[in-house]
Amino acid sequence: MSKERLTTFIDAVIAIIMTILVLDLPHPELMTWDGLLALRANFFSYALSFFWLGTMWVNRHNEWQNIKVIGKDTVWYALLMLFFASLFPYTTSLVAENFSNAVAQSLYGIIVLMVTLFNSLSYRSLVVANKEKKVFYLQQLSRKHFMRWDIAIKMIGLIITIFIWPPAMTLSILIAAVIILAYPEERSKV
Repeated sequence: MSKERLTTFIDAVIAIIMTILVLDLPHPELMTWDGLLALRANFFSYALSFFWLGTMWVNRHNEWQNIKVIGKDTVWYALLMLFFASLFPYTTSLVAENFSNAVAQSLYGIIVLMVTLFNSLSYRSLVVANKEKKVFYLQQLSRKHFMRWDIAIKMIGLIITIFIWPPAMTLSILIAAVIILAYPEERSKV
């Protein structure tokens, strides 16, 4: 499969998922500022999911520029990543309606971690398939360092969510995203 065909498919599915997210936003019971404020958990959950998916899309775009070869395993990892990503509208609405519920937050966190896992496996398979591309290989070594921090922050958030404070999951996703966005030059050092 060509790189362009796979990236076009991934782009299309992510765009559909991001569009579905907004369709799940409820309307306020009364069209007042207080009515909109009552939906703050819905808007926060939507914004977090939208920008998390958007960040993932931007990073994929930036990091896939130097690859030439796509293996079968990369295609399957991408498909599994998209499967879990397609659950974002559902889990986002669960979190929005049950923000302080440990089960809703945990399910959301598990989906985020599964997307992260298959995204990481996809990158790893690209490194194997593109060993001759030294620039890509060095970018992936730098990315590996950040992925460890990303996964650690999310795992800590999931543990805190399950045992102590349910909103810790969304907070950990936000913290991980801010850290990754705050240090883009470190991620892309070659």
